[in-house]
Amino acid sequence: MKYQNYINGQFINAGEFLEVYDKYSGELIGEVPIANEKEVQMAMESNRQAFTVMKKYSAGKRAAFLEKLYQLLDSQKEDFARLIMREAGKPISYARSEVMRALDNIKTGIRETYSFSGEMVPMDYLNGQGKTAYTIRQAAGPVLAITPFNFPLNLALHKIIPAIAVGASITVKPAPQAPLTMLKFAELIDQTGLPEGTVNILFTHNHLSQKMVEDSRFKILSFTGSDKIGWMLKNLSGKKKVLLEMGGNAAAIVDETADYQRAARKLVYGSFLNAGQICISTQRIFVQENVFNDFVNYFLDETKKVKSGNPADEEVINSSMISHNDLMRIDSWVKEAVAEGAKILYGGKILDKAANIFEPTVLTGTDNRMKIYTEEAFAPVVLIESFKDFNEAIDKVNDSRYGLQAGVFSNHLPHILQAQKNLEVGGVIVNDAPGFRIDSMPYGGIKDSGMGREGAKYVMQEFTEPKLIVLG
Repeated sequence: MKYQNYINGQFINAGEFLEVYDKYSGELIGEVPIANEKEVQMAMESNRQAFTVMKKYSAGKRAAFLEKLYQLLDSQKEDFARLIMREAGKPISYARSEVMRALDNIKTGIRETYSFSGEMVPMDYLNGQGKTAYTIRQAAGPVLAITPFNFPLNLALHKIIPAIAVGASITVKPAPQAPLTMLKFAELIDQTGLPEGTVNILFTHNHLSQKMVEDSRFKILSFTGSDKIGWMLKNLSGKKKVLLEMGGNAAAIVDETADYQRAARKLVYGSFLNAGQICISTQRIFVQENVFNDFVNYFLDETKKVKSGNPADEEVINSSMISHNDLMRIDSWVKEAVAEGAKILYGGKILDKAANIFEPTVLTGTDNRMKIYTEEAFAPVVLIESFKDFNEAIDKVNDSRYGLQAGVFSNHLPHILQAQKNLEVGGVIVNDAPGFRIDSMPYGGIKDSGMGREGAKYVMQEFTEPKLIVLG
């Protein structure tokens, strides 16, 4: 099936196409037009013009657009889940979960549209005596959004929904590995009645994406992807506001007071779901030494239950990696770690080369000289190491250039408070895996994991500027 870019309220086919394949079967499932420079310029200019219209709309009118969008997506949720499964290799149960999260994300955006506001500013002192002051928040301008393959619907909506909610326009450039979901979503946008050019969805070459990043008509850049690309784009973005969500190598701590069996169940799922291709997938686990052996044995028992294979199978948790190159990359990282002294406790090999499936893998004896320890694996591989005291565990988690989220399994309040205070991450998840997320929460990281926060309310703040009003 040939898809179309969506620019200024029009479906446009360029002369050049990108082929997109089913990640499990290898079947060609769609062709995506590659927007040329003229079409990219059309997108930027139409965003600029649409912004002058959208910023004047009331909260009620903006919320009505989102209501319509919710109804349209709800009526096609299974179609979207099936498409996500095929182009991203995501297990069908998890693909359905993504669509349901997207629907909830829209609901949250509707609520926040009605309640979003400025604040009263205390000013009744010194030369402000007798005056009243408050702020209103106004959209900063058109938004450029660059989105990843692993949540091709919901992570794009984390940018589209807040833009509509505050009265901004937005251009979305999806990832080349999984662009079909967003181009299909354009068909829904077209039916909402939004002004032409408010939401543009297009795929293009990297050099034209760079031109959009550099163009002054965009006032905000919102990027989700690798830290290497994210920091490069930030350097190119000029005076724009920049939001970066760039993943990490998430860690979890399990101390001697924790329910280690429950922790193992949570962490197995958090390590291998979607082949570990989640920004907050569990990659490093640190377990207090006096419960280490018991935890590992239970963890391995749970790992053996993880089903790998066809993403259309309702019971599959671990399916295709996004590309053959990524499959071979993680295979080489595991082999390098073993050559440097790591030990494979389970897995460690390619299960299906044609379908890009890597076996759920558990390693120990790793350290920060190894790529598998320091870099983002984005694969079904997890490391388990021991620690003596809780201070050591904190140090081990912090021994990373990333800082997105961390999990802490403990029933000892001083340890929980210590983790809360000292872990260098954007979120501390107590008695759950670091992959816990609800879409309304402030989600984001520090260090090389990025800057800014997602979640409708928090992105709406990022997409707007306060204006002070003083009444005499």
